[in-house]
Amino acid sequence: MFFLSTTTAYFNTLAKDKRNRMTEKKIIAAINKVDGLGGMTVNERLYVTGLLKEFDKSLKSDKEKAKRILELLQVDGVSIDAILRKTT
Repeated sequence: MFFLSTTTAYFNTLAKDKRNRMTEKKIIAAINKVDGLGGMTVNERLYVTGLLKEFDKSLKSDKEKAKRILELLQVDGVSIDAILRKTT
């Protein structure tokens, strides 16, 4: 009985986490709504696209997704590496 309740709790946590996560398609759609990203800082890009919270969550739990968000925001590779290194 303990195993079943633990397993159920685990899968409920996964399902909840997935509901709160944006897909790459949604991330791209959010980015495409904004013009002129090139002249903005990384924080400005994250803020105006509405991706700041998603990026922060990804930075803690899914570095590959955080990296992909930065790539989609057209952040240069050197800056992406520096940002990801600061959080490890």
